[in-house]
Formats: sequence, structure tokens, C-alpha cells
Amino acid sequence: MNNWFECKVSYDKAGEDGMVKKVTEPYLVDALSFTEAEARIIEEIRPFISGDFTVAGIKRVRLTELFFNASGDRYYRVKVFFITLDEKSGTEKKTASQMLAQASTVREAIEVVEDGMKGTLIDYVIAAITETPLMDVIPFSAETKEKQSVTPDVI
Repeated sequence: MNNWFECKVSYDKAGEDGMVKKVTEPYLVDALSFTEAEARIIEEIRPFISGDFTVAGIKRVRLTELFFNASGDRYYRVKVFFITLDEKSGTEKKTASQMLAQASTVREAIEVVEDGMKGTLIDYVIAAITETPLMDVIPFSAETKEKQSVTPDVI
């Protein structure tokens, strides 16, 4: 299971008109702890930002699933209700779940989620979709794991 952290990075950004403006941009990072999330966002952002920057805030984000789409340029938070039947009372029970979909439009986000949920057997309903301000999502990868487990050479 992934642990997602929203990291807000503040830095001075030059606008198209040449004016320098302080901006704060959120990124989503997969990490084991707040400390690791901070280290990973610093490592990932450093090559893309010239000058000083700070990690202005980190908070845990509860997501059950992420659906990536290479053609998408935005991230949408999708609230999904899973529907189960309570056998004792015979009533439907809805369990809320938060997901993230990468897409260009709301319609495409719905398609991405439905395509990702195709193989599931449980009934679900998409309850809400909202565009997030996320700039990028940084998942945990095998390459990251290799960097963390560097061992000294034994002679």
C-alpha cells in the first residue's frame, strides 16, 4: 500500500513579463514517512528550480488508487462509493473512497477511472470529481529503492 504525501514547494518564479513572483506549488509524493517525503521532493525538484526553494508544508493524503494517463496534463480527485449489500438487514452500504486520475478534462477523468475499474467485481458509483492544483505525482519506483539501499563495497 502506498503512503501519499502532498508536499508544497515555495520558490521565486519568473513570469512571462519578467517579473519575479513567489509561488507555492503542490506535488504528490509516495514515501514511507514525512522525512522521506521531504527528502524525495527536494531530490526531485532541485534540477528543475534555479535558486532557493523551501518545502513549505507536508500533509498525508489518503488515496486508495491512482490512475495514470500519459496524455493527461492535470490531476483530478475522484470520490467513489463502493456499494455492498448488508446480508443481515438487506440494505445497501456505501463506502467512500478517494482516487486520483490523470486526465485533460473531467470527461476523460471519468473514462480513465472507469477503464481502471473495469476488472473489479464490486459495484461502484462516481460521486464527485474535482480538479486538483497538483503539479506532478512522484511515485515510489525501483530506481528510488536502489538509491536508498546503496551498500559500501566489501573488500
